[in-house]
Amino acid sequence: MQTAERAGLPRTLAIDYEKIGLPIGVMVAILGLTMLAPAIFDLQAGSPDWRVFIEAALVVAGLGATLALSCMRPLQPLTLRECFVLVVASWMVVSFAGALPLMLTSHGLSFTDAFFETASALTTTGSTVMSGLDKLPPGILVWRSMMQWIGGLGIIAFGLLLLPFLGIGGLQLFRIESSDTYEKTVARTQVFARRLVAVYFLLTLGCTLSYAASGMSLFDAVNHAMTTLSTGGFSTHDASFGYFHQPAILWFSSLFMIAGSLPFSLYVRLFDAHRTNLLDDIQVRTLLGIVAGISAMLVVWLVIRQHTPIATAITHVVFNVTSIITTTGYASTDYTLWGTFPIAMMFVVTLLGGCTGSTAGGIKMFRLVVYWKIFSRLLVDLRFPDGVFPVRCGDRPITNEVMLSTLAFLTLFLATLLGATLALSLTGLDLVTSLSGAATALCNVGPGLGGIVGPSGNFSSLPDFSKWILALAMIIGRLEIGAAYVVLLPAFWRV
Repeated sequence: MQTAERAGLPRTLAIDYEKIGLPIGVMVAILGLTMLAPAIFDLQAGSPDWRVFIEAALVVAGLGATLALSCMRPLQPLTLRECFVLVVASWMVVSFAGALPLMLTSHGLSFTDAFFETASALTTTGSTVMSGLDKLPPGILVWRSMMQWIGGLGIIAFGLLLLPFLGIGGLQLFRIESSDTYEKTVARTQVFARRLVAVYFLLTLGCTLSYAASGMSLFDAVNHAMTTLSTGGFSTHDASFGYFHQPAILWFSSLFMIAGSLPFSLYVRLFDAHRTNLLDDIQVRTLLGIVAGISAMLVVWLVIRQHTPIATAITHVVFNVTSIITTTGYASTDYTLWGTFPIAMMFVVTLLGGCTGSTAGGIKMFRLVVYWKIFSRLLVDLRFPDGVFPVRCGDRPITNEVMLSTLAFLTLFLATLLGATLALSLTGLDLVTSLSGAATALCNVGPGLGGIVGPSGNFSSLPDFSKWILALAMIIGRLEIGAAYVVLLPAFWRV
């Protein structure tokens, strides 16, 4: 393969595809090896699908290893352009690879459905085309949960290590508010990565033990812990968390969904000598404040308008609001039956999302803070046109670069949401399904609104073309939109 030197071009301009192929091959090979885990569950349960997972593991791991070995040579560090190509290509390739066992099992899906389910899993969206989950072999359920857990860890790494170069997320907030000690910690990439994985493992373990102690079976606890920390939302039951009747399970789930939607960089700081208080972070305070405020309004609504017992109202409202705002997508009940105001509020919450540097999707708390600061600044400028009022976050200024890139994100987000809605409507879907489906895919939430894709519905009845639109929207949303569009610019490919 022709490299930059052989082409006579500067390495910073030419894209070396061998450098991109190597990590993609490694990722695909690792994904193939993880298919052995569901094979073990199926073998133990006596399901013949264990052979499918073994065969898929051999094929996927073999192809990944072949690609990696063919690109194996002394390589220079990736350039920024190569990083973007790598990230976009890896999400697409891994989604195709992960779909293989879903097509080959005894409950095999079509190619379109398998890709949709895999893209939904890896992007931790949680939309599903599968039903009858309670009767499925354990291997399929484990594989869906594992893909969300793996995707969640990859999302954190992407959000913290690459998005800063886009200027629209990741570490901008920490450049504003954090100390030099933390920035030096981030610079030690290997140490940071190890601590990140350790935190992710420990939180998942804690969630598993909490679920088990609250009444879940160990199998359900492990699966739901993986999809809770990844804010993915896949369940082992068609009724999602409505299957469980213990309030403690809903409260533990709310706690760990919040944990998965907080900046994982703050958890990593807990390893430092200089301890951190999570509530010192403006993103955390904003997220918790929004959850508390919206939950309070909906509890009052349910108690007054539907005469729901207050304890029941608090439990289900907090759980479902937390599930949607963290983009997890669990449901303990069909909240579309609560009335028009809760439906409208849930749609708004769908767009918000968790914190940057977390497994959650959506617009993100960091950007909401910046939008509010910009809006406040504009109002002050109208009142005092001759004054000079820098936009600040805490005691640090927000740079013009961050403000402009954040506004650019909102423009791309709205344009993509509108485009996806129009595209879905062309397939014959009604406005509510088209708009909420586009929003839930782009924000990686899971359930939409209406009888088709709502919390009690399923995406299986949608036309295949609609599923491809939604799968693409999931990946674009998971790439924080900007990264997906960067590689589409003709200037990006010019040498």
